[in-house]
Amino acid sequence: MSLYSLLLFVHVSGAVCLFAGMGTWLFGSIAMARAARVEQVRAIADLMLSVRLLVPAGALLVITAGVAMTWLSWGFQTGWIVVALASIGIIGPTGTWLIDPKVRETAALAHTLPDGPVPAPLAKRACDRLVRIALHTLIGMLFGIVFLMTAKPQLVIAIGAVAASALLGWATALPLLRSQLDARPHRYRQKKQHRS
Repeated sequence: MSLYSLLLFVHVSGAVCLFAGMGTWLFGSIAMARAARVEQVRAIADLMLSVRLLVPAGALLVITAGVAMTWLSWGFQTGWIVVALASIGIIGPTGTWLIDPKVRETAALAHTLPDGPVPAPLAKRACDRLVRIALHTLIGMLFGIVFLMTAKPQLVIAIGAVAASALLGWATALPLLRSQLDARPHRYRQKKQHRS
């Protein structure tokens, strides 16, 4: 087995970790926004926290192996590689410094509350629009990076592909955010009617 093959395995494994972590976060954010009880939010937030190291670990593996493969075989003047590495350099820190802290705050608040209907402060954290938009956008960028790895386009096309995939990811968040905003007041109206 060549060194390049081993590095490629590490590179792809890192990408799998990134997709698994981001996918779990996205699933969790959707489920948490629909949760009606504190214990549901707590369980979902704990699930999201259980994969919190996958995103930075995956990004580190992708970047380290990618840089090594570039140094061995491709050269750093290859346009699509520079775009892919820069994109991973955006995805990893955004997950670590933006999404993960918000998930931890939601989990911490849920653990301080008793079981029962979701109160307004927890509902606000569980329905964080910034987290949803960021996750959709970053997952879109990941698919853009996969396109770069397979098609290996020139620099301008590589930049356009990642930008377009990020925009498409962002656009997929909008219908879900609208339905979430429509559903939440209806749910609260139902709770109030049930109490009275």
